[in-house]
Amino acid sequence: MAEPGGSDADLGAPREGVEVVRADALAAVPHGFLGRRGGVSGGPVAGLNAGLGADDAPDNVAENRRRAVAAVLPGAALATVYQVHSAEAVPVRSPWAEADRPRADAMATDVPGLLLGIVTADCAPVLFADPEAGVVGAAHAGWRGAHGGVLEATLAAMERLGARANRTVAAIGPAIAQPSYEVDDRFRAAFGLADDALFAPGRPGHWHFDLPGYAARRLREAGIGTVQDIALDTYAETHRFYSYRRATHRGEATYGRQISLIGLPL
Repeated sequence: MAEPGGSDADLGAPREGVEVVRADALAAVPHGFLGRRGGVSGGPVAGLNAGLGADDAPDNVAENRRRAVAAVLPGAALATVYQVHSAEAVPVRSPWAEADRPRADAMATDVPGLLLGIVTADCAPVLFADPEAGVVGAAHAGWRGAHGGVLEATLAAMERLGARANRTVAAIGPAIAQPSYEVDDRFRAAFGLADDALFAPGRPGHWHFDLPGYAARRLREAGIGTVQDIALDTYAETHRFYSYRRATHRGEATYGRQISLIGLPL
């Protein structure tokens, strides 16, 4: 696996405006997958870092989140959770104070003017909507969460608010792609999958895992009507996205997180 070259430590904050990647499948609702462009953070987390655990100044994170919200649904309130790689999905009626955020990895709401925010740095952000029911959801799906059922839990939380699986659309945002995600035999064995396209052969004893493909499979098996994969690789696109694995391979002390947002208009 080729590692992207260069270092971001001396980039400073990128000068471009906030970049919002949107999914055709979710065109009916305000949403966006944001990268690192357009923020105020500097150093290794230069850009639109939205992660509270990234060794960044809290004021920078707050301003970056404000810019993200303004780019997707101006005037909306932002709700986030304390992400722990779980399969927990919670309903949201209003934002929590930072100290009161529930430990969960997915949310669902039917409240207009509320943006659900998920932060990632290689894990798959998945945004859901049943526009007819007026219900949206957001999930942080790393391999642990996806394997544990976080995507199905998100759909279940939405259904309790009136959504239906066959009307629901889901979009998988920027995540580490199969060519960049090397795993070992032990990892593959945990999935119980035989000769499967989700695992491409790599060097001896290693494989390349298709996390977005696995998420898409789980979504379809859950009965989601439409599934779209944005197909953007966080590891490979150095100046566009943050990546935990890339930072680890470079020996960097910290890494930023991008935010993905979805909500209902007022």
